[in-house]
Amino acid sequence: MDDFKALRTFLLAAESRNFAAVARELGMTPASITRTIAALEKDLGVQLFVRTTRRVNLTSAGAAYAARLRPAMQAVADARNELLDAHRADAGTLRINAPMSFGMRVLPGVLSAFRAQHPNIQAEVSLSDEMVDIVEGDFDLAVRISGPPNDKFTIWRKICPIERFLVAAPDTPLAAAEHPNDLPRDACLGFSPDGRGETWRLSHGTTHVDVPAGRPIRANNGEFLASMAAAGDGVALLPVFIVADALSQGRLVRVLPDWAPPPVWLTLYYPPYLRLPPRVAAFSDFFESMMHANQGAAGPGA
Repeated sequence: MDDFKALRTFLLAAESRNFAAVARELGMTPASITRTIAALEKDLGVQLFVRTTRRVNLTSAGAAYAARLRPAMQAVADARNELLDAHRADAGTLRINAPMSFGMRVLPGVLSAFRAQHPNIQAEVSLSDEMVDIVEGDFDLAVRISGPPNDKFTIWRKICPIERFLVAAPDTPLAAAEHPNDLPRDACLGFSPDGRGETWRLSHGTTHVDVPAGRPIRANNGEFLASMAAAGDGVALLPVFIVADALSQGRLVRVLPDWAPPPVWLTLYYPPYLRLPPRVAAFSDFFESMMHANQGAAGPGA
C-alpha cells in the first residue's frame, strides 16, 4: 500500500506539476510530498522531476514513466471499484437460478417488489428444473424445492415448507380414490428430472404406503404434468403453487387429501461464501420475508 501511495502521489504531481497542490489534495504537507518523490526516485535510481524555486517539471524519464504508469494505475482503481461495487447491497447485478414453474409463477413478484426497494440492482435470471452447479454457472444463488444438497461445500438455507397435493381431473375415477392402493400404477404421472421416475410415500397417521409413479408418463416439468392431469391422463403429485389456479377453477381436484407426502422445502443455495455478499444477503432476507408473508392456505405464490 505504501508503494501504491507513492505511485499515486507521483502521478498527481506529474499532472499538476505542483507539490503544494498535491499535498492539499492528499491532506499531506509539501515536505512529505517531496520526501515521497525523493524516496521513489532513490528506489528507481532515476530522476523523475526537475525542481526549481518556481515550478516542477518532469524529466524525459519521468514523463515516460508516467505515461506507462497511468493505464496500470487506472486498471487498479477500476478493479478496486468493481470489487467494492460487487459487494454493495444497493447496486450491481444479482445472478439467480430458479426452477421453471417457480420462476414463472412466483419469482417475478418477488423480484418486482425487491427492485422497488433496490432500483439500482439488476437481475439476471436463469430458469431450469435441474440441480445446477452454481459455481460453474457463476450464479450468486439458486432457488430450489428439495431436501439438503449432496454437495457438502454448498451453503443451504431453508426458507419454508412447500405443500404438495395429489391432483386429478374431477371427472375421472381417480378423483374418488379412498386409499393409495386405489390409484392404478398406469395412471400415476411421475416428476423425473433424470428419467428414473419417482416414488410417492404417502402417510395417514402412522400408516405409510409407497406408490411408484412415472410408468405411463415421466416429465421434468410440473406444469406439463399438471396439464396432463387436467386433461384426464392421470394423477400427479405437484407443489401447490403449480396447481392452485387449476384447483380454484375446478379443472383439478385434490385426490386422497388425508394422505400426505413428505415435506419438501423451498431453499436457497449459495456458492461457498465465507460470508454472504451484502447484495445476496439483502435479496435472501427479502425473499424469505416475502415467502413467509405469502404462506396462506395455498402456500407461496398462490
